[in-house]
Amino acid sequence: VRHDFKFPVLNLTEEELVSQAVATAVTAAPGLDAGGSSGATTRKLAAVSDERARKVLDEVWRLVQVLDLKLTDHSRHRDVIRTILWGLLKHKQIAGQYESPYYERPMRLTLHPYRLCLVRQAWYVIGRSVKDAVPKTYRAARFKTLRILDADSDVPKEFSLDKYFGNAWGVFRSGKEYNVEIRFTKDAAIQVTETQWHHTQEVERRPDGSVTLRFRVDGLDEILWWLLGWTGFVEVVRPKELRHMLVDQLTMGMQLNEPQW
Repeated sequence: VRHDFKFPVLNLTEEELVSQAVATAVTAAPGLDAGGSSGATTRKLAAVSDERARKVLDEVWRLVQVLDLKLTDHSRHRDVIRTILWGLLKHKQIAGQYESPYYERPMRLTLHPYRLCLVRQAWYVIGRSVKDAVPKTYRAARFKTLRILDADSDVPKEFSLDKYFGNAWGVFRSGKEYNVEIRFTKDAAIQVTETQWHHTQEVERRPDGSVTLRFRVDGLDEILWWLLGWTGFVEVVRPKELRHMLVDQLTMGMQLNEPQW
């Protein structure tokens, strides 16, 4: 090969270059960089591209940023997430120490990993313990140690995340589904309808400017924490269980924050 010979570069369209640069900006954000950023790929791509491509990549990378996502801080758990990912790719079991507020002490887990997924604010691994018959959801940040074993994992080919999560508001299902109806005041109507909060969401806009949202939800605990963030702008129409839960939580909050003077 002559010293001045150049191999053909990838013939990427401007839209494809923009998509790559945006992906680089997104995966550089804290919380989304746990699996590694695509920055190295973009730099290599720019190095072998023509001037037009380099300019597009540089400009988008400079102009697009992802800020303040308020995701769980996974900066200390990148090795754990990479271990999960490589366990999945190599079809191997993973084992480590897991600490949860729902258990009195840390526990040793050996898992058949099914999926790694980012749900709302945190990374989770869906996997089946060697001691269990069904998979469960584990928060990646709660693993204190984790390693890949030399034992093959057993993952059902028919496993589906959609079926696994069902109508859970987030990542946990209670086993009982509820028809939820929530009315938001007109002051919150625009903000709350800008987001698709759940795949079963239905929106009804009312003449007075308020809005009613309806969901079919498996379990009420997770949607309760979401509702608390709308305090003062929201009324639970049904079910009555959720309305009582919201009132109880607000009452406790008022008691904890009574004036001390």
